[in-house]
Amino acid sequence: MEAKKNTITVLMLPWLAHGHISPFLELAKKLTNKNFHIYMCSTPVNLNSIKESVTEKYSQLIELVEIHLPSLPNLPPHYHTTNGLPSHLMNTLKTAFEMAAPKFSKILHTLKPDLVIYDFNQPWAADSASSMNIPAVLLLTFGAADVSFAIQMSTEEKFPFPEIYLREYEMLSLKEAITDAPGNKFELEEALRRSRDIILVKTCKDFEGKYMDYLSTLVSKKIVPVGSLVQESIDRDDHEEITQWLDKKEECSSVFVSFGSEYFLSNEQIHAVAQGLELSKVNFIWVIRFPQGEKISIQDALPEGFLERVGERGMVMDGWAPQATILQHPSIGGFVSHCGWSSFMESMKFGVPIIAMPMHLDQPMNARLVEYIEMGVEALRDENGKLQSEEIAKVIRKVVADESGEAVRKKVKELSEKMNMKGDEEIDEVVEELVALCSYK
Repeated sequence: MEAKKNTITVLMLPWLAHGHISPFLELAKKLTNKNFHIYMCSTPVNLNSIKESVTEKYSQLIELVEIHLPSLPNLPPHYHTTNGLPSHLMNTLKTAFEMAAPKFSKILHTLKPDLVIYDFNQPWAADSASSMNIPAVLLLTFGAADVSFAIQMSTEEKFPFPEIYLREYEMLSLKEAITDAPGNKFELEEALRRSRDIILVKTCKDFEGKYMDYLSTLVSKKIVPVGSLVQESIDRDDHEEITQWLDKKEECSSVFVSFGSEYFLSNEQIHAVAQGLELSKVNFIWVIRFPQGEKISIQDALPEGFLERVGERGMVMDGWAPQATILQHPSIGGFVSHCGWSSFMESMKFGVPIIAMPMHLDQPMNARLVEYIEMGVEALRDENGKLQSEEIAKVIRKVVADESGEAVRKKVKELSEKMNMKGDEEIDEVVEELVALCSYK
């Protein structure tokens, strides 16, 4: 694994979730164009899932490096990823990852990279690197507003940006999630503290500038935006049916509906979304996911007669859909989204307005940002946090079809054009910062 001379070698260690591995990989691709050689380190099951994304163009410059987690009860190797992992095993996975720290140190000894880029809940990775005098930098795959809001939550001080807030039911849900989820607030703060001089954030100054400045003040480090890091779409034969369906629809007449790769709607939520789509009279592609091992058919999960009633107006897919390919299609005029940060960024990059339906974690804060920068409209819930079909239908129609949504549609196009015009500006700044770190390690 001898990298070319005169290049900077970087070992990347993302958290074991697709929503983290994907932006790390996109940053890796961008850095390879700037004379960097990347070692992407993860578990075999995760590396297998990204192999086809490391095309021939990158195969000599991005090397996949396996890290093997210890065998723990209830955690066989196919569970060494958050994808399809039962929620009660999430902390077990995190523990197993921490227990692999000595193996990570051995990998560092073998590869001797110039730099380590690590994730939000792995301060131990920074410790391993600094013990060998290798600079380690944190890459945050969340927005700057989210992270600074999370840090501020435990203090007495009020968050200085009133547009970013949580409703009561969201606050209760987030506090519970912070207690249970991998990477609690303490670990996040440790990960921030250990990052050498700078922190990389998957964001853009155009819409997160003031939150970046505030985060910089909170952590006393320079915040360096890395841009959207949106995954390139890969054309595959199994996309043909979707493309043909979209080709028959009028421009901006349809919505894509997805709640991320790792959130599963309850039966009640599926019915509320289905009724909302039916009432909206708007064309849709909806991808529904079920937890691994649950044998539920789409037909059984949906309201009786739903597929027959919507007919050719709707396409429902089980488990997966080519999100980037769909969002780029001219007939897509809206994205019914949980507002995960990667989906937020994809929507902005492709100029598709969002119908915001946040579910948990950072998503409510992202939904507030969606409305604040006018790139979408949130479908409001009742006071207990329950989805309302009529509200979903109303917001879909507003964003996609009604005259009242014209300002949002126009604003998203402007934001998209601004973001795409930047090209490699942000990456050039990232490269400058990383080279400086390596030159005086």
